[in-house]
Amino acid sequence: MCGRYSFSKPEDIKERFDLVQLEFEFGPRYNIAPSQTVPVVIQQNGCNRLLMLRWGLIPYWAKDMSIGSKLINARAETLEEKPSFRKSLEQKRCLVLADGFYEWKKEGRVKKPFRITLQDGRPFAFAGLWDSWLSPTGQTINSCVIITTTPNKLMEPIHNRMPVILPQNMESLWLDADVTSSREVKGLLRPSPAEGMVAYEVSPINSPHNDIPECVIPVSRLF
Repeated sequence: MCGRYSFSKPEDIKERFDLVQLEFEFGPRYNIAPSQTVPVVIQQNGCNRLLMLRWGLIPYWAKDMSIGSKLINARAETLEEKPSFRKSLEQKRCLVLADGFYEWKKEGRVKKPFRITLQDGRPFAFAGLWDSWLSPTGQTINSCVIITTTPNKLMEPIHNRMPVILPQNMESLWLDADVTSSREVKGLLRPSPAEGMVAYEVSPINSPHNDIPECVIPVSRLF
């Protein structure tokens, strides 16, 4: 699963993600956790738009928002089978903006945290889905989920799942639900090439309150 990630260099996102304008300002995030509000790009009227969504999908049909705590990740292999994700896969795809993610490697009784990034440290996008939920009090909550897949060779020693990182030249294809069907985009939901990524051990970051630069500083390099 992907339970924590970072977006520590958000300065150049307007050009990187082809945004017409920035509707929100936000600083670096080093330890993003479920239920927090996160930067996401959707396509609306043919243009990319930046939104701030709650991480943890609340489907439009949910009776209450508690289901969101269970839906932080969605398995790529079963998206079309799950009522929680099927409609969003067809109509509401998004890019979840990041520049690294964390996973814990179990060594005996100890779990060591690792941060995984692209080799050049560039920002990238997880394949995500989003939805809007209307609460009983009339409040609309927009939320998202990160899609995961099987691990590449880099991730195999660390964990048996990894988030789907979309190739930059395929991001617009993923977003454009008017042109590409859910069946067509399923081919994008595969592991990223291991040779384009690095992983290194970091200091313990378990508490979401530890949203500080020290979270991304290497302790030792794995690959």
